[in-house]
Amino acid sequence: MRALISVYDKTGVADFARGLAGLGFELVSSGGTAGHLEDEGLTVTRVEEVTSAPEMLGGRVKTLHPRIHAGILARRDLQEDVDTLATHEIEPFDLVCVNLYPFTSVAGRRGAGEDEVIEMIDVGGPSMLRAAAKNFAHVAAVCRPEQYEPVLEELRAHGELSRELRRSLANDAFATTAAYDAAVARWFGETESFPAEITLAFEKVADLPYGENPHQRAAYYRELGARRHLLSEVDQLGGRDLSYNNLADLDAAARLARQFGVPAAVLVKHANPCGVAAADTIEDAYARALAADPVSAFGCVLVLNRPVSAELGARIAEQFVEVVFAPAYDGDALEALRTKEALRILCDRERRTESARELDYKRVLGGLLVQERDSGVGQEPLSVVTGTIAEERMRDLVFAWQVCRAVSSNAIVIARDRQTIGIGAGQMSRVDAVRIAVAKAQELGHDPAGAVLASDAFFPFADGPQLALDAGVTAFIQPGGSKRDAEVVAAVEAAGAAMVFTGRRHFRH
Repeated sequence: MRALISVYDKTGVADFARGLAGLGFELVSSGGTAGHLEDEGLTVTRVEEVTSAPEMLGGRVKTLHPRIHAGILARRDLQEDVDTLATHEIEPFDLVCVNLYPFTSVAGRRGAGEDEVIEMIDVGGPSMLRAAAKNFAHVAAVCRPEQYEPVLEELRAHGELSRELRRSLANDAFATTAAYDAAVARWFGETESFPAEITLAFEKVADLPYGENPHQRAAYYRELGARRHLLSEVDQLGGRDLSYNNLADLDAAARLARQFGVPAAVLVKHANPCGVAAADTIEDAYARALAADPVSAFGCVLVLNRPVSAELGARIAEQFVEVVFAPAYDGDALEALRTKEALRILCDRERRTESARELDYKRVLGGLLVQERDSGVGQEPLSVVTGTIAEERMRDLVFAWQVCRAVSSNAIVIARDRQTIGIGAGQMSRVDAVRIAVAKAQELGHDPAGAVLASDAFFPFADGPQLALDAGVTAFIQPGGSKRDAEVVAAVEAAGAAMVFTGRRHFRH
């Protein structure tokens, strides 16, 4: 029996090779892998001894040779292939162990030069893996250190690998090379907004307890080649495993919280903010965000953009919160939070910002809808179309506008003093969204008089603003662009209120 071993990641490979040698395998290896195995006391036949050709072009050409690939691809049950091997004195391989250059980690590293990234594009490795996987009926394709022990266990137990295991290894090998090529294509295509073909590759991070509903299985994957993802640089410090819905809500909450430079607290339920506040301290921001809608906040995901003090940790522990996500925790805060056994406590160490070049994907039947990420909220040039607006009132308008982008369309946010007091989300009618936002504020004891209102898209009629005006709202922010903008502005002006146009809408479906 014969094994070809050529790996970049040498974790566990010496023990694997030693196990194979103990089972009677001849070890064939190349370059640094051969040297590593020899240093571990193993006898190795070097690839150049097999090919009678030296490594070339600084190591770019080592295993790309007929004596290697014929030994991998030969079908042992086809006499023509067996005769060809005999004619050319080529010995077949029974196992190929290859892992690939770390392209994604180098390409994702800040400051990595183009030449450095290009040298991490593996050519020989994927070729050998694909060849072994294609010929899985006779060859085992091993591509991950996690596979070493199961392979050795089956060889020790049965003297050979079952077809089922070889087929499973082939599946992993093709998935690995496909993901690798997708990451390379993504890197080359970064300068193109919408290339003719999009090849996406994802790596499983974790199995999830279930999906949106208990009867649905689920898992979380990260996109290969992405510089950051939802759980990158995140440590779980306590609580149950994260669920599908936890992660969906966390994504919505974290995106919103990262918009604020001042201390801010965001409470999200069913992918919509139910309470958001900014303040001079994180303790005050949390108290006001919770007070915005304490009923809806029951079982929410909480994101804070400042460390959690002992005082704040104790206050959060008094509520039913599914997830708390913050950049750091005081020791006493952790102690208080860990008294809630189910509470998922996440420490966010990610300091990189979102890339405006990232694309958003939405699954539809048989395909994807692809769009640029909706970024730049709060940075639009604002145009006051009626009334006068003091600096403090403009601050509230911008705050409400930032929150509004995170709310499902049709979206209405009523706010005062950088605190949401009424949110209308996901309505088919914009006037109904206003009605709900006003009613929520009043039911929860918030007085809309003197508050501001943000709408994620234009008001098609004056009826929506009129409902808010009747409740006491005195300033509005919206994109504008309706055929009836003049009617809407006139209604606001007649009430002595103010209105700002942003020129940009922020639907979120």
